Amino acid sequence: MSVAIGTFFIFAASQVGTPGPANMALMATGARFGFKAALPFVAGVSLGKQFIIWPIGFGLMEVIAAIPWLFSTLKYASAAYIIWLAWKVANLRLNTDQSASKAPSFAAGLIVHPLNPKAWAMIVGGFTAFVEPGTSTLYAAAIIAVCLLACQIVLHPIWTFAGHKIAQTVAGTRAETYLMWTLAALTVASVLFVLFGGAKA
Repeated sequence: MSVAIGTFFIFAASQVGTPGPANMALMATGARFGFKAALPFVAGVSLGKQFIIWPIGFGLMEVIAAIPWLFSTLKYASAAYIIWLAWKVANLRLNTDQSASKAPSFAAGLIVHPLNPKAWAMIVGGFTAFVEPGTSTLYAAAIIAVCLLACQIVLHPIWTFAGHKIAQTVAGTRAETYLMWTLAALTVASVLFVLFGGAKA
């Protein structure tokens, strides 16, 4: 009765580090407002995933087990949503005007992951694929929460800083188009990884 901490941590890093709605929001925020101004938003995004982890660990898994078709429906709907967002990212153009408005707040960051279907799929996959039956719910949820938070503390600022630097170097150039299409393709790839059982590999 335990959690496969090592393999889950690798899975968590791969999911937190790959393109998705949250990382796109972080990159865009860094590009538009600059790295320092975006830090409160980054902190909110990093902590917001905790609002999903604990409810899933302490009850939602039972609902999913009782109504398996509901999760399958939500999983495919979430994938469609992320692919739609990827299309929007592909056509997004960076804006280096950091004085146009105020950067999003810490509170705005808190709601990013609760509204992010990739985050839900990632966490459900964590509980179902890396936690042995009979493991203490508190222990499993704590391990998943700590691993994900550690990955986010490291990787979310990197995405934000990358957005800041990218806006300074490629905004308005021909390379910007290729970059955004590449990020969109990586986003779709990460969705397919979750959708077709990558978490169980």
